[in-house]
Amino acid sequence: MIPAATIKEEPAGAARYLLPNEDCVAMVRRHPAVLLPASAYAVAGLLAAFILSATLLRGHTTLILIIWGLWGVLMVRLIWQAINWAVDYFVITSKRILLTSGVFTRSVAMMPLSKVTDMSFRRSLAGRLLGYGEFVVESAGQDQALRTIDHIPYPEDLYRRVCDEIFNQGTEKKGKEDKKGEVLQELDDFELDSEMIANRNPLPEVPDDSYLVDASDDPADEA
Repeated sequence: MIPAATIKEEPAGAARYLLPNEDCVAMVRRHPAVLLPASAYAVAGLLAAFILSATLLRGHTTLILIIWGLWGVLMVRLIWQAINWAVDYFVITSKRILLTSGVFTRSVAMMPLSKVTDMSFRRSLAGRLLGYGEFVVESAGQDQALRTIDHIPYPEDLYRRVCDEIFNQGTEKKGKEDKKGEVLQELDDFELDSEMIANRNPLPEVPDDSYLVDASDDPADEA
């Protein structure tokens, strides 16, 4: 299950992209497994630097410094990816799905739920063991800013929430169309009733010469 904190607490970095009239359904970071490759390189580099410094490169100060410098590059890479992971969020709202990324250059990929035609998720063996999955989103448009989202935690729960919001969008749209149809039908019935009443009780016809004044009633003639 998704922790309540991922729904109630909205980080300022991601909440600024929410519209005033939309509700946040879920907001999560990517699974920490996204850092595993960089972590593996850093650990392997540390072991390699330690072993080489203690055996083959013993007494070669310059080469030892180069080896440890390369390991420092791997550590900086890991730290940088960890910072990016900390500020990146996958957001589900009542109207859209968003993926924010970037530290200095902020990027926001977005897709309206009304445009989503199909959505599925995949879980590899590692994903099943560690608890993450990959979302695949299909839309009606040609250009898709948000199609594949990897390393998503709680994939089953988030998938159900997204599908629930998509179906709610369709239900609301159908309800509005039905209501609009009922209003139009009521207007047609009102116009038909008015026409029937007008045909049933026609207004009396007024002769065109009724507005003519009889010459015998003219005061000037009487004088």
